[in-house]
Amino acid sequence: MNHIPSRRHLLSTGLGLGLAGLAALPALAQDKFPSRPITLVVPFPPGGSVDIMARQYSEPLSKVLGVPIVVENRAGAGGSVGAQYVARAKADGYTLVVSSQSSHLANPLTQPKVGYDPVKDFENIAILGRLPNALVVHSSLPFKTFKEFIDYAKKNPGKLNYGSGGVGSMGQLNVEMLKATTGAFTTHIPYRGGTPLITAVLGNEVQFILDNLVIMLPHIQAGKVRALALANDQRLPQLPDVPTLAEVGYPQLNLTSWIGLAAPGGTPDAVVQTLYKAVREVATSPAMLANLKDRGVIAPEEMTPAAFEKMMSERLVKFGEVVRKAGITAE
Repeated sequence: MNHIPSRRHLLSTGLGLGLAGLAALPALAQDKFPSRPITLVVPFPPGGSVDIMARQYSEPLSKVLGVPIVVENRAGAGGSVGAQYVARAKADGYTLVVSSQSSHLANPLTQPKVGYDPVKDFENIAILGRLPNALVVHSSLPFKTFKEFIDYAKKNPGKLNYGSGGVGSMGQLNVEMLKATTGAFTTHIPYRGGTPLITAVLGNEVQFILDNLVIMLPHIQAGKVRALALANDQRLPQLPDVPTLAEVGYPQLNLTSWIGLAAPGGTPDAVVQTLYKAVREVATSPAMLANLKDRGVIAPEEMTPAAFEKMMSERLVKFGEVVRKAGITAE
């Protein structure tokens, strides 16, 4: 007589093991990164260069990774609020921050209680783009060349005011390095962010800035302001007549700004590598290359997370000296 196994017996033996295996599948699926939406924190208000970059990358990155990417603005303290939030988030790759020289360089150097270390508290994954800085003056001023500008600033100390997005911002650090290098003396007028700074430059409330070209390029092209020099490796096709700072004799000032992607410190290396590869796939796509070029942004070179972190550490030392010599402390 053939023994017909009972349902209970099946469940307790092979079939039971199969069902148990099926029950374990969701747990296994959760181990694959990413398996749910990613939050991309922008530590600045909407409309600025960091926010624009985040939104340019979010959709194509979402397609490459296969999950939604939600951009979330957490502004405050010049980028420190959002950066600190991500530094303290769970290190699983699902909460990221769009980093910049403001949040991950200027703030840690100038804000005594910033609440995070830009190297130790983050996994710095990849550069999304490099932004040339530009020395820009109002079009009504007589300076046609960088040399004319510096000669005037040296002969007339304090007569030229420069603007920045706030005390301790990269706009201030850039000019303070310019002053220390050239011997020019100018007065700092801080504003609360990029939007009022642009308004001040266009209205000639301040005579010049040395800040991200991206925010001023449309106004340069419209003839409202004039670029005298660029901090970039080479001249830009959008501004072929504007020399680099290296060309006018100051290669040490020829430093581009960067915007990057970072995760909380301790994020698994496999997750970091997945995100790095996804960024590189998007960054090298024809659509993104064209997009960045149109905005005056330099396409990011291939830089591993380790190399990115090394570059950041070197910049922290370089600008740290500027901060100490100028005695800059953010409000």
